[in-house]
Amino acid sequence: MSPARRHRVLPTTDELRVWRGFIEAAEALRGELGSRLQSEAGLSSSDYTVLLALSEADGQRLRSSQLAAGVGWERSRLSHHLGRMERRGLIRRENCTTDSRGAEVVLTDEGAAAFRAATVPHLTAVRELFVDALSPDQLAAAGEIAAALGERLAFQRKNSPTDNRGHSRTNSPPPAKSPRHCASGSPHGTGTARDRLAKPELHAALGERLAARPERHPCLPGSAGPRQEQSCHGAGHRR
Repeated sequence: MSPARRHRVLPTTDELRVWRGFIEAAEALRGELGSRLQSEAGLSSSDYTVLLALSEADGQRLRSSQLAAGVGWERSRLSHHLGRMERRGLIRRENCTTDSRGAEVVLTDEGAAAFRAATVPHLTAVRELFVDALSPDQLAAAGEIAAALGERLAFQRKNSPTDNRGHSRTNSPPPAKSPRHCASGSPHGTGTARDRLAKPELHAALGERLAARPERHPCLPGSAGPRQEQSCHGAGHRR
């Protein structure tokens, strides 16, 4: 990077053009993927994000604080969304038997079935709209760009005197001296939540298995049985 570019305060016209193109394309891609996910599986993008994290967790359960950090949400947003998912039967919340300070979010059988039913069509859409639109070199470059942006954001958060809500980091409570354990037996005090939850190889492998042995979700067209349909309606899925 040249000294002139490094010391420039505002982006140039060409840099802004790239920025706007990147943001607009990303928003359009997210919107189309979310629309397809809702119409094909009856799940919102937020539903799928939570179900994905839980499906990849040990015992298919996570502390709510760990889940919030892993998906990058505020605790209040997660709590409200978990309430809606719990009423639909996709997850349940349980008290942690060995740590009274928190609760665990657990993937239910209905939530696991909904996630499996959504995975193949969702990953098919990802390939169609994202992977197939790029050459191998462009795909590799996209990965490098994502990594560079992630590193910059992590550096900014680490060195910022305030968190993303404007609260001083100096007033934050100190981390626990030892990891806590819940019913799942997994420690919740070591590593970063995003490192523990980011398992794309598991997601891809699941998609391959389900594509080879497709499993129909009761709420999708072609399913059978009024008992199954009643269960889906109770879970809040759209037909």
